Parts: sequence; structure tokens; C-alpha cells
Amino acid sequence: MRLLVTPTFARAAKKLRSTQKAELDSAVRAIAEDPTVGEAKRGDLAGVRAFKFRLGNQLGLLAYTQIDGDTIKLLVLGSHENFYRDLKRPCPRSSQTRPSSGSKPVLPVNAPHRRTMTSQ
Repeated sequence: MRLLVTPTFARAAKKLRSTQKAELDSAVRAIAEDPTVGEAKRGDLAGVRAFKFRLGNQLGLLAYTQIDGDTIKLLVLGSHENFYRDLKRPCPRSSQTRPSSGSKPVLPVNAPHRRTMTSQ
């Protein structure tokens, strides 16, 4: 099994402690043995799977996609907070990070606007 990592994943893995890296290693081995072990995502994240595992005393999430039969690309690693928001964010270095779902990301219509003060 061939594993590819994104710069985002490598940066997050580099910040982990040695015990957490051992837990991450066992999670990656589980994914390599059975690529369907993660939960398949839908909608904007179609083609991406998320694997939940213990990372120290909290829940860790690892997003990955299977490129072909022998290649898995590890996309993002982190806790649940802002995990899916960061996963949807396009990678500036590579447009091939996530498989395209055939639709563009939806921008919020009612986004708050900055008001400027006018002098009277």
C-alpha cells in the first residue's frame, strides 16, 4: 500500500507528541489494511473518508481518500473542532488534494458586512 500525505497533514503530524504519533501510526496502519474503515462523506466531501480514533485523551479525526487500488492520500489530521471546515478549504499548493464533486463551494449569502462609521 502506497501512502501520500498533504502538507497540511504533515504539519499537523509534526506537532504531535511521541505517544500521539504512535496512536496515529496505528490508525494509519488500520486504514492501510482496510481503506473502507473510515466513514464515507457526502456532498461537498464526496470521495473523502474520515477515520475516528483516540489521540491522547481526545477524539482524533483523519481524512483520507483512496486514489486507486494501492494508493491512499492522507489529507487532514486534527480534532473535531473546525475539522470539516478546514477540510473543505481548498489547498493553495495543489488543486488535486480533494476529488471534485462537480459543484463549486457555496458562499454564504447573508455574510456579515463590515460597517464603516461616517462623520456628520
